[in-house]
Amino acid sequence: MNPGEVVAQIPTFTPIEQFLNAIINGVALGAVYALLALGFVIIFKATQVVNFAHGSLAAVGAFLVASFATVLNIPGRFIPSAPQWLRWSLSAICALGAAALVGLLVERVFIRPMVGEPLFSVAIITIGADIIIRTINDDFVGQGARRLGDPGGINVVQLGNLRINQTQLVTVGVSVICFVLVAWFFRSRMGVAMRATAFDQEAAQAQGINVGRIFAIAWAIGAVLAAVAGIFSSLAPRANGVSNTTAFVVFRAFPAVIIGGLDSVVGAVVAGFLVGIAEIVVGTYSAPYAGTLGVGFGNVVPYLLMLVFLLFRPYGLFGTQEIRRV
Repeated sequence: MNPGEVVAQIPTFTPIEQFLNAIINGVALGAVYALLALGFVIIFKATQVVNFAHGSLAAVGAFLVASFATVLNIPGRFIPSAPQWLRWSLSAICALGAAALVGLLVERVFIRPMVGEPLFSVAIITIGADIIIRTINDDFVGQGARRLGDPGGINVVQLGNLRINQTQLVTVGVSVICFVLVAWFFRSRMGVAMRATAFDQEAAQAQGINVGRIFAIAWAIGAVLAAVAGIFSSLAPRANGVSNTTAFVVFRAFPAVIIGGLDSVVGAVVAGFLVGIAEIVVGTYSAPYAGTLGVGFGNVVPYLLMLVFLLFRPYGLFGTQEIRRV
C-alpha cells in the first residue's frame, strides 16, 4: 500500500460529524473532570479543607492499577482462567481499596493534628502532603509512562465516520455509577451525618456525631474518586499510561470546582462536563487558527470560564452564596 492510498482512507468529517465527535470527546474528558471535582468538593464540604494533594492521590490510584494489573498480576495468579476484563477490574478494585487507605493515612497523619488550626495553615499542609506523595509515587513510576494494561472488550464503536473509543464509553459509564453511589451515600445515615458536619461541626458533635470519623470517611471517598479519575485519565490514548505528570491533571479540573461551586456536589458534576466539552469543542474549532490563537488554545478555555465566573458569580453555579458585612 503506497502513501497515497493511506491518505485516501482517512475519513473526512462533515460539519455535523465534526461537532458530534468533539462532543463525544468532551463528554469523556468532562467525566474525568467531574470525578476529580466531586472528590475535591466532598473533602471540602465535610472538612472545609482545600485539598491540594488531590492530584497526587489521582496519580497514586493510577500507579496502583499499573502495579496490580501488569507488574504483580495479583488477580491473574489466583484466577488465571478468568477473562482479561475481569482480572483487570479486580486489579482496579484492589487499587481503589489501597487508594482509600492512602486517603485515610493522609487524613490521620497530616489533617487530624491540624483540627482547630486556621484553614490557611491546613491548606498549606496539604501542599506539603502533595509534594511528599507525588515524590514517592514518581520514584516508583520512574521515567516515562507505565501502562495500566488492557481492560479488554471492544476497541471502538463505529457510527459512520464517528469512532468512539472503548475507554470513553467505560469512563462515562463508571463516572455515572460513581455519581449515583455518591447521591445514594448522601441519603444514607452516614451521608446525613456528613451533611450535618459540613453545616455545623460543633452542633453535629453535640448531637453525638463522631466528627473525626466523618473527616476520615470524606478523605477516603475523595481519594477513591481521585483514583478513579487518575485511572481513566491514564487510560486515555493520548496519555499512554501513568507518568510523572499525571498528578497535574487536577489543575485542569480545578476550574470545574470553582465554576460549579466549592461546596456543591451537583455543581462539581455539571461544571466538570461543561468544562470538558468546552475545552474540546473550542480546541477542535480553533485548530485552524493556531497561528493566531496559539497551539492548544482549548486548554486555556477552562481558565477563561473560571475567570468569568469569578467576576460575575464568584460562588459558582450551585455554590452557597455568602454575604459578609464590612
